[in-house]
Amino acid sequence: MLRLANVAVVYCNGIAALGDTSLGFAEGQFTVLLGQSGAGKSTLLRTLNGLARPTRGSIEVRDQGSIFASARALHQHRRRVGMIFQQHHLIGRLTVLRNVLMGRLGAHGALRSLWPLPRRDQLLALGALDRLGLIDRALDRADQLSGGEQQRVGIARAMTQKPRIILADEPVASLDPTIGAAVLADLHRICREDGITAIVSLHQVEFARRFADRIVGLRSGRVVFDGQPSQLSRVVIDDIYGAPKLPVANAAE
Repeated sequence: MLRLANVAVVYCNGIAALGDTSLGFAEGQFTVLLGQSGAGKSTLLRTLNGLARPTRGSIEVRDQGSIFASARALHQHRRRVGMIFQQHHLIGRLTVLRNVLMGRLGAHGALRSLWPLPRRDQLLALGALDRLGLIDRALDRADQLSGGEQQRVGIARAMTQKPRIILADEPVASLDPTIGAAVLADLHRICREDGITAIVSLHQVEFARRFADRIVGLRSGRVVFDGQPSQLSRVVIDDIYGAPKLPVANAAE
């Protein structure tokens, strides 16, 4: 449903953040991006949402065509894409419910957003919180929640967009492994139940093996692996993360 063809991103200082990349993402697929910091994972996600315009190449969505065909096409694409961030980006002084309702702002005009959103939007937001086990925290301030709860609020906010695609940039990097696994399990479950295409960047190889349908490994802005979790061998991991190779003379030691 989403395809990149020969996409490259070169910044104005000449740094190539993403080399020529061609990838397709199937509907309902849970894809994990692996790679070191600076490998190009965040740039790839920003490009998929149109936040970073490719220097060359094209990004197309089924039934829509190029997301950069016009301002209208880009707006329509972004309405269908939910974003989940590492640092939550919640407004701490607002209630959990009001934070989640921000996921509906793109469905209304700028003037409409000055008034309380319709009842159907509030019910949608409450339903998202209920699915994530946070319905009893709806009226609490967001800054009163734990890190794991705040990230679940971020997921609920994305879900209220009724997205076809979820992009998540290191969503559990700031959480301890146990909480991170639980948050990823919630995200994976909801995407599976709703048939949402998910593209999630991670550092944790064990989480990639556990949750991904497909793993894409990036190194220095280029795809060096694209396959199933069962194919993620030690050799492949070393290639993704740039582990030094043993000299031939020592290979048998």
